[in-house]
Amino acid sequence: MATVTLGGNAFQTIGNLPKIGSQAPDFKLTRVDLSDVDLTAYKGQMLLLNIFPSIDTSTCAKSVREFNQQATALKGTTVVCISKDLPFAQRRFCGAEGINNVVVLSDFRDGNFGKTYGVESIDGPFKGLHARAVVIIDNTGKVIYTEQVAENSHEPDYESAIKALKNA
Repeated sequence: MATVTLGGNAFQTIGNLPKIGSQAPDFKLTRVDLSDVDLTAYKGQMLLLNIFPSIDTSTCAKSVREFNQQATALKGTTVVCISKDLPFAQRRFCGAEGINNVVVLSDFRDGNFGKTYGVESIDGPFKGLHARAVVIIDNTGKVIYTEQVAENSHEPDYESAIKALKNA
């Protein structure tokens, strides 16, 4: 379990992020068109997984905007933004914001992504939602970078994540 905070109040996640150097766990998530997608759909690509509680919070929205902006310069990399929001909310947000350089996926159906990647909050005000984290998977399927954001109201370390991609 990882301990993170929200407004300084501690809560736990169901586990820990995958270990650097390990094979990335498979996942099944839902696209905005309600079709399912798994990790094999991104085989051979670098993946930056931007994981967060809800697209409708200001910090989560900022992270999607920031990674959307930076994604244009990341050749051979797909930025995937993952939450438990309904795909309809993800589509609405991206349409209203002009977000088109990232992929948004939902873990609303069974929550297995949150459990497998260790980011599901098991107590606190965001119980059942994902804690904020970044996981980068290289084009061979190995985890090369992780960040469990210690305070859920803070943004991820964009600079370190982008540096890890460029150095891969």
